[in-house]
Amino acid sequence: MDTVGGDNWRRRTRSARACSKPTRARADESNVLRCLSVGNTEEGHDMEEDIGLKQDSLEGRVMSPRYSLLREVGRGTYGVVFEAVARRSGAKVAVKKLRCDAPENVELALQEFWALASLEKRHENVVQLEECVLQRNGMAQKMSHGNKRSKQYLRLVETSLKGERVLGPSEEPCYLWFVMEFCEGGDLNQFILSRRPNPLTNNSFMLQLTSAVAFLHENNIVHRDLKPDNILISERSGTPVLKVADFGLSKVCAGIGNTNVGKEGEDKNKNINVNKFWLSSACGSDFFMAPEVWEGHYTAKADIFALGIIIWAMLERITFIDAESKRELLGTYVRQGVDIVPVGEALLENPKMVLNIPQKRRSCMSDGVRKLLQEMLAVNPQDRPDAVQLQTRMDQVT
Repeated sequence: MDTVGGDNWRRRTRSARACSKPTRARADESNVLRCLSVGNTEEGHDMEEDIGLKQDSLEGRVMSPRYSLLREVGRGTYGVVFEAVARRSGAKVAVKKLRCDAPENVELALQEFWALASLEKRHENVVQLEECVLQRNGMAQKMSHGNKRSKQYLRLVETSLKGERVLGPSEEPCYLWFVMEFCEGGDLNQFILSRRPNPLTNNSFMLQLTSAVAFLHENNIVHRDLKPDNILISERSGTPVLKVADFGLSKVCAGIGNTNVGKEGEDKNKNINVNKFWLSSACGSDFFMAPEVWEGHYTAKADIFALGIIIWAMLERITFIDAESKRELLGTYVRQGVDIVPVGEALLENPKMVLNIPQKRRSCMSDGVRKLLQEMLAVNPQDRPDAVQLQTRMDQVT
């Protein structure tokens, strides 16, 4: 059975549709970024200017700063993201700081680390993890997958597996610092809604998204929280390149020739079929969850459903207002009276419901894309294409 928590991970975002401009990420409360050292590791302090590692010891004190934090660019329920620069190369990077005290925070952080660290190859449309640093009491060590020599790493794993706080009351909380490639173009919501519709860009994005999901599924990773917020844009090459990000709810499927979920940290089996690997935690964001996810019995085909919602909303620029952030977000839904209901939830309640694709009368959606979206959003997961089939089909219809 899948070990991730249940309804606690679900993000409720039901509200009436309206138009507004996306809000900016909350700015850093202070422009003063101080050094990460002993006595300055709590959330209440200003964030640090320099983070680095001493490589000649397993748990060395933070010395020889390698990154300089420039500004806060995002803040979530359990972490803060900064724009930073690598001192040696001058390259910009994103640094995500996650506080690992509560078990649910630890589990989210470890799942993101396990997913990104398990990728042996890079993919242009998947955000790249440069390194992960575990820090506590001013001491830091570079994280490595399955490092049994690190007591701090093993404590984090134990906290995640037991679902209870392992650290003693007198001990300082620890943090994980993820150093990743920086995406200066914001997320897919911001990019699409701040520009006029462009069929060439839409086609390119559809191909990039299907390529990314096929790559993840081929590497036994089910994302489980695909949505425009978690798709970033890099414009360094001169053309927009999508990057699937935020793997906190992802699942690395592991096992030996069966569909039972293996223990976290095991070497993944290359022959696993993620479309027959059953998961049970109803996690994700409501507007992108497949019908079977609401029931808590699903496979990687749930990612295909979420991708269908994203592409449909992107092509027709369908939006809703997030109840918490008040941001205008891309997302398709079913209207029931004055309420808007996530497509997956509506299909669960009425499996025979016919989705009106396209939704808008003046849509420029081709018949090929329309048919493919209907298959991606099929009630029965077996009627949906898998990620590899989807990649081939998308190349044909675009």
